[in-house]
Amino acid sequence: MQIVEIFGSRQGEGLWTGTVSTFVRVGGCHLRCRFCDTPYTWGEPTEGENLSVEEILGRVLLLGHEHVVLTGGEPMLFPEMVPLTKQLESQGYTITIETAGTSDLPVRCHLMSISPKFSNSTPLEADENTIRRHEENRNHPEVVRAFMERYNYQLKFVIDVPSDLEETEIFLKQFSDVAPDRVFFMPQGVTEEELKSREPWITDYCKNHGYLYCPRMQIIWYGNKRRT
Repeated sequence: MQIVEIFGSRQGEGLWTGTVSTFVRVGGCHLRCRFCDTPYTWGEPTEGENLSVEEILGRVLLLGHEHVVLTGGEPMLFPEMVPLTKQLESQGYTITIETAGTSDLPVRCHLMSISPKFSNSTPLEADENTIRRHEENRNHPEVVRAFMERYNYQLKFVIDVPSDLEETEIFLKQFSDVAPDRVFFMPQGVTEEELKSREPWITDYCKNHGYLYCPRMQIIWYGNKRRT
């Protein structure tokens, strides 16, 4: 499996914000989100090393953190995630998987962190084939439903402009039993200034609907840097 980087840091988003974790970032993604903050995970050629499950486990062990975050790219594209998560669980690690919720695998995890992609993610300046593939792949509510039924979950939505809120509500209406305290609204941005500029109207919306605001603390703590 292509691994771009393995590093220790603090979780900056969602239910386990602040948790010291080992991050395993895979290379490869079938989406081309306009606001992607890790484009180096799907460039040509893909960065990183082709590592076996055993090699990944060895590097995770060296970092010594109880929590492991499997992220990308899109980790749920790779069948190797199944034996990797089984072995991580058997060795006592707590596992988060970060996914767009478009591909399903029978993985083991303690938190499925799902970030569905909406029309605001479309790479408008890309060629027609890239846009078409992105639109075909970005929305799979049946996968999101399966994750919600099988795992402890959270839903994270990237909000760029106020009209994104309406699209998010339309999406959530497909899941009548979703718990509002598992729904996070994140401002789009890669600087603290961008995040702060969107914070007031997003937090107001969250307060009015019972959702949670997710300020993307890794950017506030470290800036928009790799391995954070």
